[in-house]
Amino acid sequence: MVAAVFHLPAEAEAPAPAHAASAPAARTPVRPDTEARPIRAPLDFSAFWLRVLPPLMGFGLLLLVWEMVALRSEGSFPAPVETWKQAVEVFSDPFYSNGPNDQGVGWNVLSSLQRVALGFGLAALVGIPAGFAIGRFNFLARMFNPLISLLRPVSPLAWLPIGLLVFKGANPAAIWTIFICSIWPMIINTAVGVQRVPQDYMNVARVLNLSEWKIVTKILFPAVLPYMLTGVRLAVGTAWLVIVAAEMLTGGVGIGFWVWDEWNNLNVKNILIAIFVIGIVGLVLELALVRLATAFTFEEVKS
Repeated sequence: MVAAVFHLPAEAEAPAPAHAASAPAARTPVRPDTEARPIRAPLDFSAFWLRVLPPLMGFGLLLLVWEMVALRSEGSFPAPVETWKQAVEVFSDPFYSNGPNDQGVGWNVLSSLQRVALGFGLAALVGIPAGFAIGRFNFLARMFNPLISLLRPVSPLAWLPIGLLVFKGANPAAIWTIFICSIWPMIINTAVGVQRVPQDYMNVARVLNLSEWKIVTKILFPAVLPYMLTGVRLAVGTAWLVIVAAEMLTGGVGIGFWVWDEWNNLNVKNILIAIFVIGIVGLVLELALVRLATAFTFEEVKS
């Protein structure tokens, strides 16, 4: 016969005799489990200052140089404090409208963004499919590469008189200039992306007898998307640079025209404000497209 010995837990032990009630057994005090608490890492102030301090020093250097130039100009060039006061006044009502040639900075920025969107959208509709075709077929690459190499280095503003002659209007000519300067980065980057697709993928598609549409949508497009988004980012940056110069020449409502109009009025403060506005809008566009490109970019897993 096998005897089994069971040990009751402390809570289930038999009660002690009556004479032992006055002297309870000493128990080990229950201490909280300190090991389960998460240990907080100390704050790394060095990394924080390395992230914050250099930009602050850069802006401080800019303001110092700006102040020195203002002092040497003896009042002809506005100082940072004067420009700040003017900026507060300008942005207190950015969407006023006193006629076609007297509108707030907000309307001018929106008009420039509208032209950029139209010209850039047309360039994307033409440039991205053209890049796929040039990268996919060697005959088309040999056919169009000399033309692209010839026309791409031409200054975008050199195309503005052609637009004025053909479209008979300043606004279509500005959109045409945006189109012609935005199309090259998208064609080139998309074509390079298609040409860098591994040949093994294409061999599998040939074995499976996939149609050209399935090759483009299932194989080429996912692989080429990071290259395509890089071309889009470069095209938007170029378009925003060009629209300012184009609007200076064509007139009308726009941030470029606003800069030129303020120069004619000898209002240097508003010109400096416009420079910062152009830079901030360009920076926002750049960051948005970088975030978009990062979201759709993948890294190959190496075994």
